[in-house]
Amino acid sequence: MTSHGIAPNLALDQLVTRRRAKGESIVHLGFGEARLPVFPPLAQRLAAGAHRISYGPVAGDAATRAAVAGYFDRRNLPTAPEQIVVAPGSKPLLLALQLAIPGDVVLPRPAWNTYAPQARLAGKTVYEVPIPDDCGGVPEPEALLHTIRAARAAGRDPRIVVLTLPDNPTGTVAPPEVITRIATIAREEDLHIVSDEIYRDLVFDPATVVLSPAEVAPERTTVVTGLSKNLALGGWRIGTARFSTSPEGEGVREHVTALASEIWSSLPGPMQEVAAYAFAEPPEVVLRLAASARLHGTVTQAVYDSLVGVGVLCRRPTAGFYLYPDLQPMAETLRRRGITDSATLQQQLIDEFGIAVLSGAVLGDDPAALRFRIATSQLYGDTPEQQQLALEANDPLTLRHVAESLARVQESFTRLCR
Repeated sequence: MTSHGIAPNLALDQLVTRRRAKGESIVHLGFGEARLPVFPPLAQRLAAGAHRISYGPVAGDAATRAAVAGYFDRRNLPTAPEQIVVAPGSKPLLLALQLAIPGDVVLPRPAWNTYAPQARLAGKTVYEVPIPDDCGGVPEPEALLHTIRAARAAGRDPRIVVLTLPDNPTGTVAPPEVITRIATIAREEDLHIVSDEIYRDLVFDPATVVLSPAEVAPERTTVVTGLSKNLALGGWRIGTARFSTSPEGEGVREHVTALASEIWSSLPGPMQEVAAYAFAEPPEVVLRLAASARLHGTVTQAVYDSLVGVGVLCRRPTAGFYLYPDLQPMAETLRRRGITDSATLQQQLIDEFGIAVLSGAVLGDDPAALRFRIATSQLYGDTPEQQQLALEANDPLTLRHVAESLARVQESFTRLCR
């Protein structure tokens, strides 16, 4: 984000919309939206809550907070309703946390493109620490420790570290031993961990261990999540945060609630009706979550296979609906096409091949690197009917509209990398 522009992922989405309106055929892989039709019981709960037109409690009503607490209970995080705040999306909660917690912030590199602008809006200096292939969306622990100590030696005071579990943009999950080491560093260096776990329910293999830092450093971790990704409700804007019961955690919660009262007042009543139902996870919601994770995993793995098949470097995806390819092996070939960095790579892909991706540079990565993010969820179809077919199919790769999109992606990268 610049002082004169909107967030780059939103700008790209608007660009694709304009170009499609002019008749261009574009495969949109640049926007992190789950792209599934609304689950009918959710629409029913929304309609049932339509009468709720009054302002509600700032932190959320009792039923909603109890349902969210139960959601965390089932994920090995014992939680009381008093620890919960709900909001119109996780984004305002993340910004409120930046405003409520003192000190500068350490981010993974690369990372979702909203973290850094929010930190700067809060007046903080941002420090970025690389995430190696085996670290998921978590800074390499020893590099994190070095960055913190160097910043403090220079007179700064980093106090927040943001983790993404699972990760956007790499679609991977940090191993438990890395999270445990980060928790140790947080205690030693007096850090507050903000754990963004909005993709937690979209792990492909149910046997994959997702260790929340709130399990190993509960006194200094705030967990943020929502329904935008797991239930594909991005436009409904339903987010929540779980705060620690430690004195620090209670202080942060009180500060965030005070900020909420001045910024968004409360999560709209109809959305609280949806949240109370969804976070309670009745059997039909559990089945929907499992079906979504299967679809995301199947299609993301197929795109991964096609990319590595033409020599592209890429971390193997384990969750969400993202890939983070690296075209460095083709650097000389790309240079002959005038592609010298991630920005020119993004531009060439959309102009020559009609493939929209998000440049790694806007995710905090080295601008000269030939890396970018793909959102595979855009391949399920252009209509709710096509998307529903993909969700219900035993093998979505055999559906004509999915197969044609996958073939176009493979052909485009094959031609690009020659």
